Amino acid sequence: MKSPRPFQVLGVQQIAIGGLDKQRLRRFWVDLMGLRFEHSYQSEKENVDEDICATGTGPFTVEVDLMQPIDPDKRPRVHDPALNHVGLWIDDLPKAVEWLSAAGVRFTPGGIRKGAAGHDVCFIHPKGNDEAPIGSEGVLVELVQAPDSVREAFRTIEEASSPNR
Repeated sequence: MKSPRPFQVLGVQQIAIGGLDKQRLRRFWVDLMGLRFEHSYQSEKENVDEDICATGTGPFTVEVDLMQPIDPDKRPRVHDPALNHVGLWIDDLPKAVEWLSAAGVRFTPGGIRKGAAGHDVCFIHPKGNDEAPIGSEGVLVELVQAPDSVREAFRTIEEASSPNR
């Protein structure tokens, strides 16, 4: 059955976890759980000092971002809640934003922009408002433009699992 959506959610791109002490987060997620440390990223504007970690391989890699606030008294409060946001690979981000906006979805300020990993991103606000009544029901959701390699990998998997094959 063909979806009326002009875009597709391909899979999970990232999970962002916040805390007041990035080293404690790293001890658990890297040292104990075995995630790979990839690199660090800091942004005064976003009030974040984060370690980008990963699990999986190739186009099926999932980032796990370990975030602490640069200033815990400023916003955004990247450590509260501890599960800061979930990132989803989107096959056509501009179409997704256009369609979701028309459906009444509320986005955070900033529009589509480059994210920490270099992909185009935007965020769905956890709560709706009068102007855009649909939020993501309490969880910040990052929509991430999937690069060609990720789109192709998911297309190949979908074709391989198709019952008409």
